[in-house]
Amino acid sequence: MSLKKILIVIVVVVAVAAIVAFTVIRAQSGYTKVITDKAVRKDLVATVSGTGQIKPKTYVNLGATAFGRITHLYVKEGDKVKRGEEVASIENVQQGANVEGQKASISAAETDIAADIAAEKTQEANVEHAKADLEQKKLDYDRAKALYAGQIMAKQDYDAKKAAYDLALATLAQSNAALIQAKAETQSGRGHLNTQEATLRANIDLLGKTVAIAPFDGIVTNLPVREGETVVEGIQNAQGSTLMTLADMSVITAEVKVDETDIVNVALGQSADVTVDALPGKVFKGHVTEVGDQALLRSTGVATSQTTSGQEEAKDFKVVITLDNPSDELRPGLSTTAKIQTARKDDVVAIPIQALAMRAPDAHGAKAGSTADGQKQVQGVFVVENEKGKLRAHFVPVTTGITGTTDIEITSGVKPGEEIVTGTFHVLRDLKDNALVKRDTSPIGPTNSESSGS
Repeated sequence: MSLKKILIVIVVVVAVAAIVAFTVIRAQSGYTKVITDKAVRKDLVATVSGTGQIKPKTYVNLGATAFGRITHLYVKEGDKVKRGEEVASIENVQQGANVEGQKASISAAETDIAADIAAEKTQEANVEHAKADLEQKKLDYDRAKALYAGQIMAKQDYDAKKAAYDLALATLAQSNAALIQAKAETQSGRGHLNTQEATLRANIDLLGKTVAIAPFDGIVTNLPVREGETVVEGIQNAQGSTLMTLADMSVITAEVKVDETDIVNVALGQSADVTVDALPGKVFKGHVTEVGDQALLRSTGVATSQTTSGQEEAKDFKVVITLDNPSDELRPGLSTTAKIQTARKDDVVAIPIQALAMRAPDAHGAKAGSTADGQKQVQGVFVVENEKGKLRAHFVPVTTGITGTTDIEITSGVKPGEEIVTGTFHVLRDLKDNALVKRDTSPIGPTNSESSGS
């Protein structure tokens, strides 16, 4: 083929392409490419997210209650313990000696009391003997008085009987006094025994304080000491040594921080899904059991009521979620994310969140954010309608309900099945009411500006 023919073919091809391009451009002039979707009925769940860590509901720091050297540590970090189990011991030579010495003192006191009781019995017998002797001496004395009055008995014999009677009276009084003294000594011995027993209980308590006992079933989450180290007990305002931290893992919580803009939607009893970074793929069900009433500075975690800083910064609120069925795999301190279900509605009209736009009430074609006349803007969507073969987008004000992850409830303004404009962000920002539109079915990846603005 000659060069001339080749040039002619090229010119024809270019001309045809130009005609086609011109036809397409003319056909599309005045149209705006939009991405559309339809309003549908679906179930919506509104959620609030928060991040934090796994914490046991109950935990305790076992502190040293005696001064001395740690002789035994029966557990290591991560071990499970049972209530009443001995977990550590401190040297107790002095405390043990005090207990044994006090037991010996009590044994001696009990022996003394037994001797006092025997002496008391002896004195009781003496009193009975003195009473019998007095009764006999009284009879003799009474007869002597009668005989002496009848001048039958000599005065010397009468005086002897009287003296014997008086002596029996004195002997009985002396025996009664000795019995009272014996009973007092027995009572005193019992008092000393009670004192010795009280001292023994105190010594046993001091001995018991050299042994650390698990107060509940749990797991050792922190063990900052080693065998051979010397520990001290706390006094007044001075904190003592901590032997270990025990956590009751039967009730596990996720303590998360929720943004201040979302906390108003969180309430006690709401259900939540909790995921743990260390256990991918597992979701733990739970419910909200505590909602903090003090804002925490995001930078420091300090409550705003405890800081004098006048700077405005982001704040969070503490929310505690108790897990319904905790796993043995969970450990205190594991990072966690919670999605709290704050509301749920079934079979509602819903549209993608990004379809919402803001327009002035009397100037639907104005750009979002325009408040030239000071009027408050209204929220709405662009509904696509087919008018004589042409698609037009009409701005329709809507009222909204709960917000799901990607969709939002429409309570009025849009009906199920209606086609609405959902993007792109740049198109929605500039789209005019009653504008001619054309569905854009080509895949378009989001730009940075769209990602940040949507």
